[in-house]
Amino acid sequence: MASYVIVCGVVVRKGRCRVSWYLEALKKYAVFHGRSRRAEYWYFVLFNLIVAIVLAAIDSLLGTFSSAQNIGLLSGIYSLAVLIPTLAVTFRRLHDIDRSGWWILINLVPLIGTIVLLVFALMDGTPGDNRYGPNPKGATARVV
Repeated sequence: MASYVIVCGVVVRKGRCRVSWYLEALKKYAVFHGRSRRAEYWYFVLFNLIVAIVLAAIDSLLGTFSSAQNIGLLSGIYSLAVLIPTLAVTFRRLHDIDRSGWWILINLVPLIGTIVLLVFALMDGTPGDNRYGPNPKGATARVV
């Protein structure tokens, strides 16, 4: 049975801090080369979703949510702040499955593009080195 510990409000299992994957992606703010593991990508997506929901709630409480644009002031600022890291981690995730980062443009095709990009994000990375660098599975995220 796995043991869980709460450290600074974050659930930690087997000594690994899940929020460190999010912080690792933010540290690589505009790094479009190299590879990213599924864990780094999906924890980044998860924490972005959580922060976006919290900021949307705060926007609605403060009255800074615009129904016309369907976004609030704080949510909009956060979305702009993480736009480049989101693109970068997606590029690196595509590199991990040995695809060009330009495959991100498949998302412009309605519905089908989103499904294809989701499947790519769920795929396991190329074992060993590929043309984009060494396999990141040997490395783990640093606890900050």
